[in-house]
Amino acid sequence: MKISIQKIVRSDSFQFDEIVDVSEIEGWNNDIRQIDPVQVKGQAVAHGDEITCQFKVIGTMVLPCARSLLDVSYPFEVETVEVFSTNPYYQAEDNSEVHPVDGEMLDLEPYIKENVLLEIPFRVFASEEEIAKYGLNSGEGWEVVTEQPQEDTIDPRMQKLQALLDKKKDGENQ
Repeated sequence: MKISIQKIVRSDSFQFDEIVDVSEIEGWNNDIRQIDPVQVKGQAVAHGDEITCQFKVIGTMVLPCARSLLDVSYPFEVETVEVFSTNPYYQAEDNSEVHPVDGEMLDLEPYIKENVLLEIPFRVFASEEEIAKYGLNSGEGWEVVTEQPQEDTIDPRMQKLQALLDKKKDGENQ
């Protein structure tokens, strides 16, 4: 997604709303199995040699379930602000939040991809219905068993002591 710097400088606030294909990040070493084109909308404002871009990235990515490795659709929405310098003598520091611009076009695509990658959650889970739908609760010779709450049963060796405690409680209640 490239924007002419001249368009930004000429307007007070340059508005944009575009669909951007970021499917290239599927091939990178991450968990994204599929990502649809994302919608990017926002504005760019020029202040002297600096351009401030405030934009929102909206899309959906498909990630593997942490339990079953089923595909899980994960919608996301990222809001970010990026600052660029058009000064040809600007020297970016290592930890600077201001990005230098080369040429006459401002390319937002690398920053869109970076923010999408930062939005990948640590893990996602498929719903119980999805897992049951694909029969992942049992297989040949195995079955997923959930813990049932245990009833309060008294050890037979301790029943006489329990009877004494019950008598003591009955005496206090009267």
